[in-house]
Amino acid sequence: MAEPLPPTRSRIPGSGLAKGLAVTLRTMTKKTVTAQYPEAQPELPPRTRGVIGLFEENCTVCMLCARECPDWCIYIDSHKETVPPAAPGGRERSRNVLDRFAIDFSLCMYCGICIEVCPFDALFWSPEFEYAETDIHELTHERDKLREWMWTVPAPPALDPAAEEPKEIAAARKTADKLAAEQAARAEAAEAAQAKAAETESGAAQADPTQADPAEGDPAQGDPAQGDPAQGGQAAAPGEPSAPSGEPSAPPGQPSAPPGQPEPPAAPPSGPQEGQS
Repeated sequence: MAEPLPPTRSRIPGSGLAKGLAVTLRTMTKKTVTAQYPEAQPELPPRTRGVIGLFEENCTVCMLCARECPDWCIYIDSHKETVPPAAPGGRERSRNVLDRFAIDFSLCMYCGICIEVCPFDALFWSPEFEYAETDIHELTHERDKLREWMWTVPAPPALDPAAEEPKEIAAARKTADKLAAEQAARAEAAEAAQAKAAETESGAAQADPTQADPAEGDPAQGDPAQGDPAQGGQAAAPGEPSAPSGEPSAPPGQPSAPPGQPEPPAAPPSGPQEGQS
């Protein structure tokens, strides 16, 4: 047997009208604030759906955004190019090259489906909304105009401190660490090679007998105790006075006086002497 329904509360006639009038009265008592647009720009949230920006480098012409658009306001044209093989003997590949990417904002309903379905993050929302035109044809933004809207896209919010690092950042950091390690290893190898070359040169200089000792003097200059052979004669022995530099040496062909005997007097000069008649 079904349980009886609880008794319903009887509604007072005109209660709904009273609630509506209460909301009106509360609003009438509040102070009115007028937005001074366009002198004062409104403060919009970061994820405001203003206009769509295109990051062309990420677009692979997969056509997903154009197929999923409910208004069919995205126009894409492309062609295929042949890419040469990366290694000798490899196979050539073909890739799609973007020729045209346009969005007709006179038809766009700002649903954001194209941005959600893009697998390569080529489309972004920008909070800019001041792009009204007097001609409806000017609301079709080509890829150059869509690229300009990318500079107005705000930065993404910071991740939660306990969140995992994105795979893209982890892969980029791993590649950067690998390149830094390779550069450090090359620098260490170059320093080791320079040190080894310096040690080899110093060892060769010590083991080479052709290099004379500076204390022995230069053989080409002769022994300083024997005098200079180019000047003739021998130098005075240690302890003996050397000959004065002003005395003339014996002329060639004339024997000098034997040791222990005085030298003969010099011949008188020829010609008249002063004081003789």
